[in-house]
Amino acid sequence: MNNTAAILYKRDGYDTSGKRLLGRQAAGEGFLKALVQYGTADSLYCYADTQPEFAEFCDRIKPWMKRPRQVQWLPTSHPQILTQAGTIYHPDPILSKLAWNRRFFDQRGYSICGVTHTIASTGVMGGIGDLLIAPLQPWDALICTSVAVKIAVERLLNTWAEYLAQRTGGKPNIDIQLPIIPLGVDCDAFAQGDNTPNIRKSLRQVLNIPQDDIVVLFVGRLCFYGKAHPVPMYLALEKAAQATKAKIHFVQAGWFEDEREEVTFKQSTQIFCPSVNCIFVDGRKPEIRSGIWSTADIFISLVDNIQETFGLTPIEAMAAGLPVIVSDWDGYQESVRHEVDGLRIPTLMPPAGSGLDLGSAYLSDNLNYSSYIAHSSMVIAVDIDAASRALIELITNPEMRKRLGENGRQRARQTYDWRVVIAAYEELWQELATVRNTAPMSAPVLRGSPPAPLCDDPFRLFAHYTNIKLTPDLILGLGSMGTPEHLQQLRQNWITNFGADRRSANSTVDGILAAIAQHGAVSIETIIHQHPDVSSTELLRTVMYLLKFDILRVENSLLEI
Repeated sequence: MNNTAAILYKRDGYDTSGKRLLGRQAAGEGFLKALVQYGTADSLYCYADTQPEFAEFCDRIKPWMKRPRQVQWLPTSHPQILTQAGTIYHPDPILSKLAWNRRFFDQRGYSICGVTHTIASTGVMGGIGDLLIAPLQPWDALICTSVAVKIAVERLLNTWAEYLAQRTGGKPNIDIQLPIIPLGVDCDAFAQGDNTPNIRKSLRQVLNIPQDDIVVLFVGRLCFYGKAHPVPMYLALEKAAQATKAKIHFVQAGWFEDEREEVTFKQSTQIFCPSVNCIFVDGRKPEIRSGIWSTADIFISLVDNIQETFGLTPIEAMAAGLPVIVSDWDGYQESVRHEVDGLRIPTLMPPAGSGLDLGSAYLSDNLNYSSYIAHSSMVIAVDIDAASRALIELITNPEMRKRLGENGRQRARQTYDWRVVIAAYEELWQELATVRNTAPMSAPVLRGSPPAPLCDDPFRLFAHYTNIKLTPDLILGLGSMGTPEHLQQLRQNWITNFGADRRSANSTVDGILAAIAQHGAVSIETIIHQHPDVSSTELLRTVMYLLKFDILRVENSLLEI
């Protein structure tokens, strides 16, 4: 079956234990755990640089293994080995290098599959643009986690294709597939069952919150430009507190990127929502990430920035049975059904053409990424009055809170549970395997042409650096260093033995030298014929190495000028 993929493993893509907990890391860890738990393939494949990285991968997935499965290391030094898995999964959209590497071998050998997270950085936008000129095939896919991000990716690709058509006279096709598969959540982890009241009571006691008071919860990075500006939420909460006279506690579970932002966040609560008890907890702690949902009555996330593409925390809130209030923005538009699972708040942004100066400044490095998205977010507005009305409605209507929460819980389990999402991944990988066997190839390698024109064989690209060419009828004899003693000296010296892993084995070299010592000089063509199990390319490079250090020397003058 071709319904699995080798996981390109780097710790940063799957680890949530660091000081900087990012959404892509939480999503990556959740995906890997779910693939191990719910994937149906008999084998798991790890595509990693080193044996220690593979060992780390095995340690990471061991607690999640529900049944015995073979776990195989596929070294990145041998990309052709990916044919064993059938697909390589890369946890971001930067896929062009994988495609160029594949082109050195068999372009039908395996599929390449990536996934979108934020696409606002120049690095990612450039990587998406590269998909048009790299040898991506119809059996490759970039998974878009929402309709919103797919539209943005298509807009990037189409505008880049139009430019390439203007520049070169030809418009490239978009050969890679762009399926929509959402991020997932482990719904079972949010189902506390009969213990929910006890967890709620315990955590509220720790936070000094009376059991009958209203708790509104935000979960995510506490960054005004990278997630959601807090002040619109503070203003809406203050309006709701004044209107309802309810005692409201606003719990913000996340982490700050710098001390200045932490000070400003906390000062802003006193300025903009003095009637609300604002509490900050460290959302990086596992016990907070898993338990904080039980303390809340309402979840709110008024995201207002361009780096967000999907939005995982509202799904987690729904899985926990909380009614949600979210901005009508990017992936939230799809995950939260208005007045069914929660309430969506209108947003407004400037018209197209209003931010060309930001794009120019970012491209020229006059703005860094954080400043670029910060300037953008500061002119994106969320309807504060609508948010306050939504809060008032849910605060004063416990039956509505219960109804929306139950609807959200059901939606999370039916649509976003990792069991469902992993099944969608496996179905995609199986479809890609079918396409590999049937679809026409885009840009096949032409005979005599380099697989990667900008990273060619150095002996072709720089062939004009010499006036002499190696020919098969060149006759070789032993040089002054062609004795076992001298050969051993060369092998023990780092600078004369460098690159041994890319030449023929010592046993092959010893055999060549012994044959010449016994029978006399021999042609390169004969050496190749005498070693049919060794590639001619490897033998030629080995012969040139032996010539370099006078282990062998040229016996005739048949060098072609």
